[in-house]
Amino acid sequence: MNPNYVRIFDTTLRDGEQSPGATLTSAEKVEIARGLTRLGVDVIEAGFPAASPDDLEGARRIALEVGNPYNDEGDQHDQVPIICGLARASKKDIDSAWEAVKHAAKPRIHTFLATSPIHMQYKLRMDPEQVVEQVREMVAYAKSYCDDIEFSPEDAGRSDPEFLYLVLGEAIKQGATTLNIPDTVGYTTPDEFGSLIKGIMENTPGIDQAILSVHCHNDLGLATANTLAGIQQGARQVEVTINGIGERAGNTSLEEVVMTLSTRRAVYKLDLGIDTTQIARVSRMVSNYTGIPVQPNKAIVGANAFAHEA
Repeated sequence: MNPNYVRIFDTTLRDGEQSPGATLTSAEKVEIARGLTRLGVDVIEAGFPAASPDDLEGARRIALEVGNPYNDEGDQHDQVPIICGLARASKKDIDSAWEAVKHAAKPRIHTFLATSPIHMQYKLRMDPEQVVEQVREMVAYAKSYCDDIEFSPEDAGRSDPEFLYLVLGEAIKQGATTLNIPDTVGYTTPDEFGSLIKGIMENTPGIDQAILSVHCHNDLGLATANTLAGIQQGARQVEVTINGIGERAGNTSLEEVVMTLSTRRAVYKLDLGIDTTQIARVSRMVSNYTGIPVQPNKAIVGANAFAHEA
């Protein structure tokens, strides 16, 4: 793996669909997934299969129809993205995720468990030792299905860093290949988030065996800035959505991160697999299918982005 390559992990069909008012049929999800493949994204998070039978079916169709090198007519296409299913750290969820993504040429299971004191105490009702044990067991369980396993410590931004290093180290020991650090409530600033990623890179046992990923939310309007801060400290996967859609104020916007890394290549010196000429087309498709309009002054894809009035 090229150490200067940044993987684009698109979660439009999972986190993006959690936007208020956004609903997609499985046929629309497949069309968007095809558009994302033409765009050149490395990973498509196809859904949260345990959430509903419809979610499982949508993810399964994407795995079958988009996640394989042959289409229905038998035509071969070179670019096949990793197809990922999200699962809570439970056997039932992991089983559902595998049921959906197993049909893909490159399947991935993405499992998560909260690590912040507030989430452990009030949401999970688990003590830290129980959380570590659950992570060990469930990452190992997911690994029994496929080689490509991603683990996320939910609410990492408010977790104790030392505890985070311990949990992430255990996930690597059990076979996690990608570690994703979510700023779940969009609370951190670029300095804080960059420091968090730097600390993880320097203190997590076995971190050289995994790819570090970042997943930021835009509650303070800082998702793109936080994501870039994470990249500068060594993150090599970014979790993003088309048009920055997502619950509350949205997720990091794919087009903002991609165009920053592309137009400022002299600064970042990093490589991407994205065909930037496809961005506007996919942006329009997602807006049409979800019914979420793109604000006119939105960076990169807004109607005013290339208009000028003196």
